[in-house]
Amino acid sequence: MRMNNLLSGAMRKGALILSLLLAHSSLLMAQDKGVNNIVLVHGAFTDGSSWSAVISRLKARGYHVTAVQTPLTSLREDVAATERVLARQEGNVLLVGHSWAGAVITQAGNAANVKGLVYLSALVPDNYQSVSEALAQFHAPMDGMAPDKHGFVWLDDPALFHRVMANDISAEQSQLLAAVQQPIAAAAFIEKVETAAWRSKPAWYLITENDNALNSSVQASFAREIGAHISRIHSGHLSMVSHPEEVAAFIARAARTTH
Repeated sequence: MRMNNLLSGAMRKGALILSLLLAHSSLLMAQDKGVNNIVLVHGAFTDGSSWSAVISRLKARGYHVTAVQTPLTSLREDVAATERVLARQEGNVLLVGHSWAGAVITQAGNAANVKGLVYLSALVPDNYQSVSEALAQFHAPMDGMAPDKHGFVWLDDPALFHRVMANDISAEQSQLLAAVQQPIAAAAFIEKVETAAWRSKPAWYLITENDNALNSSVQASFAREIGAHISRIHSGHLSMVSHPEEVAAFIARAARTTH
């Protein structure tokens, strides 16, 4: 009986030590991970599904990931759609924007739970500046963006979509992306950001060096202007589709160093 009691006590003590070790390990992992919530915002001529391959890779790393579906009807409405998703997150957030969504996260990123901003091939206005003005600042005016009679700019020609957006993606996949592309209101490009979140929060910028939509030199100018942590990748404009592993790794690195 005494031996049984000793064994039982030893097992209880061992179980307690194991539980403490596991709790400590979990705490260390949580601290190492940094921000756990990642919110992704798509650009013009795409939708939230463009992030699918990146989402699966980030979730495999243990992150809680949400992709915003913005209407692309105005900067104000895209920001509002993003803010609704941010409000549903439990805990701090790393906010990621691609292309046009750089303007969106620059404004929406002022939400208190946003702790860092990640820009992918993105347009990044300053305080009281529009995307059109931001591009003009770097001598890169917007060309070929004529709206239809309803005020929307389309990129639904498959050959043009492939050349501009998806030059390093297979023709078959590019055609699928062109078929579901979403137009953007031309007036959105002249709406001004009120408060640029990158002025008060850390930023990361991934420059795509094989980009036919936004020249890599213009991207580099934006990245330097905002004091971002910069990485480069030999990719076309839709890096989240053509290089999802590299993009997911870049976002995860930013998340780990954001608190």
